[in-house]
Formats: sequence, structure tokens, C-alpha cells
Amino acid sequence: MDYQIFPPEELIDVSVQLPLSKSISNRALIINALTPGADRLERVAVCDDTDVMVSALASQAVEVNVGAAGTAMRFLTAYFACCDGRDTVLDGTERMRHRPIGVLVDALRQLGADIQYMEEEGFPPLKIHGRRLSGGTLRVPATISSQFISALMMIGPTMREGLRIELQGEAVSRPYITMTAGMMEQAGAQCEVDFRENLITVGATGYSAPLPPVEADWSAASYWYEIEALSSGFITLPGLELPSLQGDSRCRVFFGKLGVSTEEADDGNGLQLLANPDQDPKMSLDLSDTPDIAQTIAVTCTMLGIPFTLTGLESLRIKETDRISALYNELLKIGTVISTDVPGTISWDGTRRPITEMPAFDTYEDHRMAMAFAPVALYIPGICIRNAQVVSKSYPGFWENLICAGFNLIEVKDAD
Repeated sequence: MDYQIFPPEELIDVSVQLPLSKSISNRALIINALTPGADRLERVAVCDDTDVMVSALASQAVEVNVGAAGTAMRFLTAYFACCDGRDTVLDGTERMRHRPIGVLVDALRQLGADIQYMEEEGFPPLKIHGRRLSGGTLRVPATISSQFISALMMIGPTMREGLRIELQGEAVSRPYITMTAGMMEQAGAQCEVDFRENLITVGATGYSAPLPPVEADWSAASYWYEIEALSSGFITLPGLELPSLQGDSRCRVFFGKLGVSTEEADDGNGLQLLANPDQDPKMSLDLSDTPDIAQTIAVTCTMLGIPFTLTGLESLRIKETDRISALYNELLKIGTVISTDVPGTISWDGTRRPITEMPAFDTYEDHRMAMAFAPVALYIPGICIRNAQVVSKSYPGFWENLICAGFNLIEVKDAD
């Protein structure tokens, strides 16, 4: 499914019902499954990633396929490893079979897990024989995905000796680790995170309390911040909370530099986005804690003509796609040549090339590519987003919400 997109004919004035947080939902599902006697969670995000988690946790089948859901692969690897007596074969798409998981498997093996690679060493599919893990002390590179660390943390309370994680180096995506620890504590576990000492300590206490309701998703909100920055309209986001456990709530700070003010909604339910005249002439941001909004910020800066340097993006190479290469390819279609020479960094000096044809953006099976590039229609009416259905991974209602905001979407076949 490809969509050609045209901007609203009038000033945007819309209230958007955001999806629930995918990050919180996925953690809540694992923690809830590890909590004795817990009722089934009734209200979590509705998207491909969480659907995979819900299905896997409810299934008694030996073979579990997570598709393209990287978070599910990582969290479920740890979860099934600690399910005493359960045998599981964990697999995914062809792309998933090329996403490394060796660091997590090695860590789990050190804690007593029985996991075998069924094909290529270091990659899914995995054969897991569940058992109660002994636990103890782990030393892991702090530069690995925070999802690996969160996966280990969440099963820590079930281990005989608890878990002590010594991080080697500077931790990436710290807010996601903090989110995991906060949710574990909400569920009655003991978890302390000390980034000064690079130490995470989890007690062998188990889980004992129900979790609070899942928040609205700040990652999804970032696309509406982009739309506000490019349209200067009036956008209300009910259910969005401050303060928030979600690291991507920092997007309100970043977009404050791009002309977007964040205020409490008039009815006190959620937040309202308003335009202001203040824009920084250049953007220089460390996104090591918030890599999922890198595409959104890069596209916004490009359309506003604001040169940028975004650092801390090492993990983008191993996401749903190589997001740095994908950004380079797709920004070329709007005359923007970004520099990717420095590892973990993308930058743009503000120069442009002429656009010779109407852009049709490829999405690389990556939901964030589709949603970050859709607002380009505000400046270039008639752009096309190929394979637009990829948004189902995290935000299935995105296109319907765009229509409610006044955008005109036309389904086209095999857009050139």
C-alpha cells in the first residue's frame, strides 16, 4: 500500500488520540507475566510489536515467531530462558535473523541459561530450554542496546541470587534503563540503577504488585511535534503525561528549539502544541538517550532549513533497518545530502540540491521512516510514502489521524 499525501487546505486544529506507549506496554507485559497471580493486562498498546508479545506470552506452542519485532525478540529471549521447564524455538523474519543477539545470549548463559543457536552463531533462531537461573554478577558493554540490559533486568527478580550488572563504558539510551527500573519498582521488585558507578542491582525478591495504567506514547507524539513545527497549527494530545517514564518525552525540549511550545491542555487532560517564533539557527543534539526520534528531528530540520549535527546514533545501524543509510538515501530525494562519515553521527550543512521529481519515499520495513517523512507533504504536496502499512508496528492509527488533521491521502499502486 502506497499513499500520496496532500496537506490540509486550512490551518491544522486537531485533537489526536495517541496510541499507548509501546515501550511501557512491552515491559509491562513481561513484568506482568512474571508476577505470580497477576490479572491479565487489559489495556496495552495495540500495534504489531505488542500484539506479538501478547500472542507469545499467551501461547503454549514450542515455536514462537516474533516477525520483525526486535524488542519482542530480546525481551522474550530472556523471558523464555527463565521459564522453568519450557522449551521454546524463537524465530523471526529474514531481517531478524541478521540482527545480532549474541551479547544477550552470552549474558544469559553466564547466568545459567540453556540457549542454542539453530543456524548462524550469534543470530536467531534460538532454541531455549527454560530453567530457573542462578543469577549473580554480569559485566556487559554499556554500549549495547538498552533492550538487552532491560531484558536482563526484568528477569533479575526471579533469579536465585538476584542480579548485579556492571556496565563497562558509557551507557546508551539511559532513559529506557531508568524506565525499566521504575516499572520494576512499581511492581514490587528491588532495582537500583547507579550510572555514576555504572552499576545495576536487582534483588531476588520476585514481583508482588500490579502496575499502573500504561501512558500515551511519546515516540508517537514526536511526529505531531514535527507536524506542528512545519505547520504552526493547533494540536492537542490527550493522555500525554509529564513527568513521564519515557525518554522520548525530551522531544518537547528539542522541538522547543524548533519553534514548538508545549503547554497543558485547556481541560487539563494531556498537552497542547503551539507555534512560537523562536528557532535555533543550528541544531546540535546528543540523541544517545533518544535515538528513536533521530529521523523525526533530521527531517524537521531539513524542511525548516536548519543545519544540524546529531550524535549518539550508533544503535541506528541495527534497528528495523540501517536507519542512517535509509535517512541518507531518502533525504537525497528532497535535495539534502547529509554527512555520515563520523560513526554514530549525521550532519547537514544547510546546502541543497535541486529536486527534479516528486519524491516517493521508501520505508525499508521501518515504521519510523514512514511517519517521519509523511509531514514533508506540508512543504511538498503530493509526495508518496511507499509500503505505508509499516506504521502498524507501533502506530496503526497514524494515517487515520492524519486524515482527521485535514491531510488528503490517496492510495496509489506501485508509486515511482
